[in-house]
Order: sequence, then C-alpha cells, then structure tokens
Amino acid sequence: MKVVHIVNSIDKSSGGPARSVPQTCVELAELDTTIELITQESSDMVKVADRASLTVRFYSIWKLFLYGSRLSPKDVDIIHLQHIWNPYIQVMAFWAYQKKIPYIITTRGMLEPWIMARNSWKKKIGMFLYQKKAIQRASYIHATALMEANHIKELGFNNPICIIPNGIDLSVIKEKKQNYGTKKMVFLSRIHSKKGIELLLAAWCNSQTKGWSLEIGGEGDPDYMKKLISSVKEYKNVHFVGAKYDKDKWDFLRSADVLVLPTYSENFGNVVAEALVIGVPVITTTGTPWEDLETYKCGWWIDLSVENLKNTLEKVFSTPPEILEVMGNQGRKLVAEKYDLKEVSKKIVDLYKKVLNEK
Repeated sequence: MKVVHIVNSIDKSSGGPARSVPQTCVELAELDTTIELITQESSDMVKVADRASLTVRFYSIWKLFLYGSRLSPKDVDIIHLQHIWNPYIQVMAFWAYQKKIPYIITTRGMLEPWIMARNSWKKKIGMFLYQKKAIQRASYIHATALMEANHIKELGFNNPICIIPNGIDLSVIKEKKQNYGTKKMVFLSRIHSKKGIELLLAAWCNSQTKGWSLEIGGEGDPDYMKKLISSVKEYKNVHFVGAKYDKDKWDFLRSADVLVLPTYSENFGNVVAEALVIGVPVITTTGTPWEDLETYKCGWWIDLSVENLKNTLEKVFSTPPEILEVMGNQGRKLVAEKYDLKEVSKKIVDLYKKVLNEK
C-alpha cells in the first residue's frame, strides 16, 4: 500500500503539524506501508528520520501541480492531505478527485469555531469557491478528537469521520522530570493571539504569585511579541525566552512545575501531551480536547477567562511539590495509555485499509 502525505510546511516555526506529520509518517513506514511525504522546502525544517519505506520530496506549488497532473491511480493508493485552506493542499485535492484517487483530509483544527470566526468573510468565500467541495469529496475526514469531529458535523459535512489522536513517540523520551518545586510555570507554543497569552498575562499580573515565575517560549509576529513584552516589562517574574526546539524543548519542559496553554482553540495541542509524557501537569482550556486532565487528575481543564485563569493559577501556587509530582505521574500514565504513536499509527493504517476496501 502506497500513501502520499501532503503538508504545506515542516518548518519548525509553523506549528504542531510540522512535527506530528513527519513523526507519524516515520512510524507508518514501519507498518508495511510505503509513504511519500511531500512538502515545501524552508530554512529550518524538522529533521525526518530515514526509513526504507519513506521518501521525502520538496516541491514548490508549481512542481506539485505538475506532479499531480502526471499522477495515476497505479502510482498511489491513497492521498492524505494534512490541512485545509492552503493552496498547496488544494492542488492535490483537485488532482486526487480528477484522477479518482481516494483521499483523506486531516483538518488540523481549521474548522474549529474560533478559526471560522476569524476573517469569516474570507472563509465563506473560500468555502464557496473550493474548500467545501474539496472536503465533501474526501473519502474520510480525520479528526484528532471527538470535539473536533462534532464541530465538523455542525458545519454540515456528512463524510465519514474517523477520530484518531496525534501520537507521541515514547521511544524518544529518555528522561522524565525529576525535581518538583522549581516554582516555574511555562508556556510553549507559537506566539499568536489564538493562544490566549494576553489573558494569561492579565491573570498573572493580578495574582499573588508566591515566588513563582512564568517563562514564555515560542516565536511569532515581532510586532505582536513586542506588544506582549511591553505589557509586562515591570514584572520581574515574567520572561520571554524565545523558541525552544529539540533537546532545548525537552529541557525547558522538564524545568517547569506546570505547563500552561490558555488557548482559545486547539484541535489537539501537541505540547500538552509532550508536557504530560515527561511528568509535568498542565493547565489548558475547554477550547482543547483535554478533558482527560480532570479524569486522570493530572491538570486543570478550564473555561477560558482572566478570572478562571487567575483562580487556577492561585490553586497551582498553593499546591505542594509532592502533589504536583503525583499529578505528573498520572499524566505519564494517560499518555502511555491513549497517545502512544505506535498504537496511533496502527489505527491510521486501519483507516487506510478501510478506505481501500470501500473504494
């Protein structure tokens, strides 16, 4: 079985799919599946591990158009589109339909209510011109959580939806968090208005922090970052520490007692799983599918508001280190039971087989 994955970018600065898609492709290539990953070249790309059954190609959008025009159902069994809205993805949605090659769309949270409300007139035009048909023609829509699947259905799409979460490669986790009581909280994601950082800073600056510090890791629009940094310049316990990748990322997460992701909307939130897998409890919002934080007692899952963030921060500041450690261990258990990349990849292969059987 040969599957072609199309993702617009695997640049480190472009967000979660830039990491989760290559990681998944590597694992899929170990499961008697030939994978071709096609993306655009950039200056700081995620490194993709070598596998005999995995080929990575870097195509411009024009070269991708030519590739699609020459493609035959004899060349590939399934095309897996990783994202929507982007012209790079639409090129292959068009050719897959024209060539009668079944395709799957992973929407990557791009149909979530918060996203749809942003520049809504552009979304409506895009839906009318191309996106609605591209989604409707997909053999399956892949959602990473039930919440995302429900939002897709609410928009009127009747395609079969398969719910498979993003996976975490547990084999790369060599060291879990050891020392609790650092009194450090971290944020790690793109610096973007979607992430709720302004609300977090408002809550932080109105709390009795009891010796805690907040470190914000990530990169984003320079003007937006300058505005955020300026808003807390008088606070000595808030620091913007820049992007964190690879070993620096894991060291940064392990240095924290708690991760906070106060996002308006997230179809999954890879950094939540990454923090949990090394034993760091998490604060995040009901805009993410992480209700299990409450079920497994490894974090706080709250409605997003300054008041709720403030109340939750103050609970954290009063939580003894030994309780945070217990929560961290429960988080590790959650990820091992539900988000192991090897098990997730098997579910994706099962989806591919289902698509081919229904062809």
